[in-house]
Amino acid sequence: MQNAINWFEIPVVDYERAAKFYGTILNTEIHKDESSGTPYGLFPSDEKSVGGALAKADGYVPATTGTVIYLNTGTPDNLDTVLGRVEAAGGKVLAPKMSIGANGWIGFLLDSEGNKVGLHAPN
Repeated sequence: MQNAINWFEIPVVDYERAAKFYGTILNTEIHKDESSGTPYGLFPSDEKSVGGALAKADGYVPATTGTVIYLNTGTPDNLDTVLGRVEAAGGKVLAPKMSIGANGWIGFLLDSEGNKVGLHAPN
């Protein structure tokens, strides 16, 4: 097993708002797709990395408790940049960048949909 996680879905209430939020803070395009009538916003990935999506479907409820997904920002400087875009994009910074020692840096945000999401940058 290469990765403990191979796919993730972030629940959304308003797909367009969520896609704009994540596209803005990550400075990337969220690719719109659909599966069985469920709109998906695919995060950039390749066949060797973990993929994930924004998902709007029955039973998908944004939350601030439970499992926390950490999005990779690549570098500590980029983590600062991403956190700096959160509030203007419609979210809230819950915790600023903090060291987790040899494992890098993390921060937390509340997205436009009401999800608590972590951000990670390795050293």
